[in-house]
Amino acid sequence: MKTKTTNQRVVSRRCKNLPRNQAAALMTKKFFVIRFLPMLMIALFISGIIYSQQVPVNLGTSGNFAILAKSGISTVPPSAIVGDMGVSPIDQTAITGFSLTIDPSGVFATSTQVTGKVYAADLANPTPAYLTTAIGDMETAYANAAGRTNPDFTELGAGEIGGLTLVPGLYKWSTNVLITNDVTLNGNSNDVWIFQIAGGIIMASDKRVILTGGAQSKNIFWQSFGSVAIGTTAHFEGIVLTQTSISLGTGASMNGILLAQTAVTLDANAVTKPAGTTGVETEFTPQEFSLSQNYPNPFNPSTTVEYFIPSDGFVSLKIFNTIGQEVSTLVDENQSAGKYTVSFNSADIGLPSGLYYYSLRSGDFNATRKMILIK
Repeated sequence: MKTKTTNQRVVSRRCKNLPRNQAAALMTKKFFVIRFLPMLMIALFISGIIYSQQVPVNLGTSGNFAILAKSGISTVPPSAIVGDMGVSPIDQTAITGFSLTIDPSGVFATSTQVTGKVYAADLANPTPAYLTTAIGDMETAYANAAGRTNPDFTELGAGEIGGLTLVPGLYKWSTNVLITNDVTLNGNSNDVWIFQIAGGIIMASDKRVILTGGAQSKNIFWQSFGSVAIGTTAHFEGIVLTQTSISLGTGASMNGILLAQTAVTLDANAVTKPAGTTGVETEFTPQEFSLSQNYPNPFNPSTTVEYFIPSDGFVSLKIFNTIGQEVSTLVDENQSAGKYTVSFNSADIGLPSGLYYYSLRSGDFNATRKMILIK
């Protein structure tokens, strides 16, 4: 004879004092809750309706860069990099294929393939210290991503995620992660994905990471212990933090940031720092507020805005059309004093060609500049 559980005994006692029809209804409801609610919760978790809300990985000053590496960055031209590049502790000789021109200040270099600045450890002060900080922040960010606990999904697909739709959350694998077909990340603009990978990432040629539902590349973090290889003409999304190397096959593109603790190898690639990704240069503490002209300008489809904050406070950076309608919010948060760079990709919101204004507000400070999108 089966023994009643505590919950069943409590329900039975309550039912004794009720009319028969009400007692039956109560027993049915209690039976459903006791027997099926745990299974329903598990089903909802697996389907992605319930998942942990992760906090984005803090990139620190490494978030100023589109590409940052310790031992070198090389390309087979032409590549198109939107955002800054940097190498440290290796010197500028490890940046190959970009035909660098050293700025008269000696602090950074430029390249026709880079919409931004190129830094190396042997350039003039304060660049060496700035890069040392950025490399340290990159390592800290890697450790933060790798150290997240209680994953929502473990060993999903035995490492093969091609063809899947992934909800936000924390994922963990003890193997390589393979992307042999398109993979979709579905979530809203605030959702965060963190992928902890004990092996490497191997993405097949001509495949894509697709974002739906408002998901943003700046909120996707691929932490990989092993090397990352993106196939020919493939398209990748997110911030890659690897303890080794990153290579992009011929014609591959990426909306994201490449942070490698060895080298980055390119071959006629397009790498665009994600819209809204914000970095701070703590080595360059300004004395007053300033909003710089976006670069490039005119632009298509991406541009970078640089601004300076002399003291901690709430900062708002927004873009408006010519009739004063807000079209994009780039920054809306408390920030520490420093120099900031923010990337904006007009293609993400489908802006038409035209004149736009971007406005920076913080405390009593307010500045506005023009930007021109030409498609």
